Amino acid sequence: MPPWKLADATYADVRAQPYQVAVLPLGATEPHNLHLPYSTDTLEGDVIGARLCEAAWQRGAKVVLLPTIPYGTETNQMACPLSLNLNPSTLARVIEDLVESLVGHGIVKIVLLNSHGGNDLKPVLRELYGRSPAKLFLCNWYQVLKDVYREIFAAPDDHAGEMETSLALAYFPHLVARRADGTLAADQGQTAETRFAAINAGWVSITRPWHLLTTNTGAGNPHQASADKGHRAMEVLVQRLAPFLVELAAAELDERFPY
Repeated sequence: MPPWKLADATYADVRAQPYQVAVLPLGATEPHNLHLPYSTDTLEGDVIGARLCEAAWQRGAKVVLLPTIPYGTETNQMACPLSLNLNPSTLARVIEDLVESLVGHGIVKIVLLNSHGGNDLKPVLRELYGRSPAKLFLCNWYQVLKDVYREIFAAPDDHAGEMETSLALAYFPHLVARRADGTLAADQGQTAETRFAAINAGWVSITRPWHLLTTNTGAGNPHQASADKGHRAMEVLVQRLAPFLVELAAAELDERFPY
């Protein structure tokens, strides 16, 4: 079993490893249009975390991938059946307790690998700074692809669109629902505009009620997705984030860290 994946490791594996960095993926349980599973964000955290940690381990970094938290903040999706919510304050307490556990086991370099756009985690870093010896880092992995997104994908993806569907086709295709003719069992992912120009322009923000924003919870057209695009996106994520894990593992914890 891979010693960098805690869920699969044995006690003997763990006792033998001087882990330097812990990666904690955060997912969600929520609908993703009519074709992707409720576990999409969690599965993305699993597979992306696994690829990153494996690549870092192969370069000598003693990293450990923790099991993905399968619940996130869903206050704006509660009109969608069986969206399972952790309020931001509750999620923050869960993270704080896990961080405390890791610190107690001697691991203070911790990366939060977030897969769910509804998880606003920067306040957690701010609140724990100075209160905990932990050195926390936050990566919303979908933002890592922002500058190359158009080189890989044709349509924007806010939720269950081309990018997420491509990752699903690449890494958990058996969970992607199709119609009898083989096409995705999804609508076009159209979204509604509000009645306020300033919100539509992005000058003013709200928490978006998903049952009013979307038709079937999809925000982004998934129909040009492919497994190849999912693999290309993963290559970029590994190329950009695995070296960070290697550098973090090797970094000295002095009074100037991380500068």
